[in-house]
Amino acid sequence: MNQNLHEQLKLIVEQSLYESETPGAAITVYINGQPFLETSVGYQDLKREVSLPKDAKFYIYSITKSLLAYALLSLVDQGQLKLDASVQSYLPDFSLDTSMTLRQLLSHTSGLADYSETAIYRDAVKATPNSPWSVATFLDFAKAEGLKFMPGEGWAYSNIGYLLLRCVLETVTGLSIQQLLQEVIFKPLSLQKTFVPSTLDDVNELTPGYSDFFNENQLQDVARFYHPGWVAHSVIVSTAPELAKMMDALFTGKLLNPLMVEQMLCPVHILGKHSLLSLLGYGMGLFLGLDSPYGTVGGHVGEGSGYSVAAFHFSSLVESRVTLVALANRERQDFGLQLMFKMVRILKQLGVGIDSNNRGLHR
Repeated sequence: MNQNLHEQLKLIVEQSLYESETPGAAITVYINGQPFLETSVGYQDLKREVSLPKDAKFYIYSITKSLLAYALLSLVDQGQLKLDASVQSYLPDFSLDTSMTLRQLLSHTSGLADYSETAIYRDAVKATPNSPWSVATFLDFAKAEGLKFMPGEGWAYSNIGYLLLRCVLETVTGLSIQQLLQEVIFKPLSLQKTFVPSTLDDVNELTPGYSDFFNENQLQDVARFYHPGWVAHSVIVSTAPELAKMMDALFTGKLLNPLMVEQMLCPVHILGKHSLLSLLGYGMGLFLGLDSPYGTVGGHVGEGSGYSVAAFHFSSLVESRVTLVALANRERQDFGLQLMFKMVRILKQLGVGIDSNNRGLHR
């Protein structure tokens, strides 16, 4: 049964890659806290000559937010931070006059504008992809844009908000974000290939990622010249197996107080109907699938130059706890999420579960 299910999962990924003209994808499935499938499908290169390894390194883009939220809530749990304290109480030099709380930053209810779809940001990335804005420039952008609404009175996705959270974490702990995440997540889980890059030299082993953003109508590998610093709040590099291990540990309370996990999963804002996630909500650092037939559903997507990725946990997918990760090496809106839900349907159809003696997976 296991072998057949493995092949069916790989087949649906292979078909999706072919239809979308995407070179390759790395996927991992955890079931009831144990790795069930760690594999890759397809290739690193557009010529389809070099196979993609299962432990290929990807930018996980905004899935980083979930792990930043975890790190911050671990400090809240230790009493070092307070969720309803103002960001200015930790960053007195932050020049925006309006007070906003850490809770509002985590849940995208601060009112801060985002840069990702603005012409000034996109033009700057195109002009100097290997030379990103400084933290000060990102914060100056936020000040110039002003608030979209008063804190707590609306919802708007904001990378700048998570940049401020990163600044709070680094200020309070005296550690870089890489050092902090190494201490609270990477080291406890014995991760060997997950880290926060700060220079292009740090990402020499990044799997090729393809985009037509820099050269219209022509895909090119951006991994060697797109600087990670263009992601304001920082971006984690990881593999499908290690990302699945992190997300599974997060949801099962292996690293974080379950009461803190419950707060992450409490919807702060309901975004409306979603074709894959039923009713879409946002908690603290997590997108939520509300009214889902798969129990509590939470996770994050990541979209950016060269990659489309997704990582979600399902508390009751055919009576099992399932964590799924899909990392694809082409930039395409929601492709990682779509790929993940195709795997969900295969798992549901084939009836995966754990027997009462935990002897293994069976139909």
